[in-house]
Amino acid sequence: MPELLEPADPRGGSGALSAERRAQSAEREARIAPTEERSALRAPRSAHQEPPLVFERVSKWYGPVIGVNQVTLELRPGVMTGLVGSNGAGKSTLMRLATGQLRPTLGTVRIRGLDAWSAEAKRHVGYCPDVDSFYEEMSGRQFVEAMARLCGYTRADARQRTGEALEQVGMAGRAERRLRGYSKGMRQRIKLAQALLHDPELLILDEPLSGIDPIGRQEFVALFRSLVERGKCLLVSSHELEELEKLTDHVAIMARGRIAAVGSVAQIRELLDDHPLSILIVSDQPRELAGVLLRLPDVIGVELSEGERLVVRARNPKRFFAEFTRLVLEENFQVEHLETLDDSAHAVLGYLLGGGHERGK
Repeated sequence: MPELLEPADPRGGSGALSAERRAQSAEREARIAPTEERSALRAPRSAHQEPPLVFERVSKWYGPVIGVNQVTLELRPGVMTGLVGSNGAGKSTLMRLATGQLRPTLGTVRIRGLDAWSAEAKRHVGYCPDVDSFYEEMSGRQFVEAMARLCGYTRADARQRTGEALEQVGMAGRAERRLRGYSKGMRQRIKLAQALLHDPELLILDEPLSGIDPIGRQEFVALFRSLVERGKCLLVSSHELEELEKLTDHVAIMARGRIAAVGSVAQIRELLDDHPLSILIVSDQPRELAGVLLRLPDVIGVELSEGERLVVRARNPKRFFAEFTRLVLEENFQVEHLETLDDSAHAVLGYLLGGGHERGK
């Protein structure tokens, strides 16, 4: 099962631990107890010790169409994970499986060791959907309180929890207006409030920053981080890849229904050394520098742009930058600016989807 601190193989499948890591794990378990005795020695874990969310070889088919394919993933307490992928990559299906709205065709989805489809498992989950579905004639407060009542809380508890949730999302002073008059950002805040009502351990947030102004985004980011500090597990889906990269501890990148990679963007970037990296270089000797760079073994192309700008395509970024530093010092080239053009979640996603990436798209 891929760990969040070790990205999965970006070339396909959900990946697994490296051979070295597996060997270390096997050796560690062998030291604990002989193989035939391990199952007897292990005590059963309580629900609280179980991971907040586990996918084990999960597939979901819609007739002949595959929504997700052999996904294996484990999310842990106190970690916020971003879920990124192009349209049709399987993000929505994955989130609906995690919230118990869909049952897998194959494999298992467990929340704290419970079948995600069960009512007991859903008590551990807070869900903020991308699509709005409100009783528009209600006020924001009435709606959130109605959701609390549907969760089984008494009228007094529902009122108290509603007030606390509205305060958390910055809507306490604007909750009396009818929902039909709310802006997109206000509606997002109300959806988040209802997800927080029952203080869930696992939060599934689908495009929570959509329609939120810059100040609101800062408030949401601070709220998400405070939830993580309290030990909550967050799975956040977004098309705002650069924003998501700043927000989350890790990203899980989906491609063609599979988890293509899991880890920080920097970790995933290291797995892509075979793919060319684009580097912008500004120098007062662009043609001379281009000629020297083309002699480096990791450089596969140099493009002269306007002015004194070079765009270099190179493999093995670590080795290239070491060689480039040596070359600049030895040949005494003046470099005014150096920037990687695609070292971001957007570029990583483009590579993993099997296509190139152009800035601005």
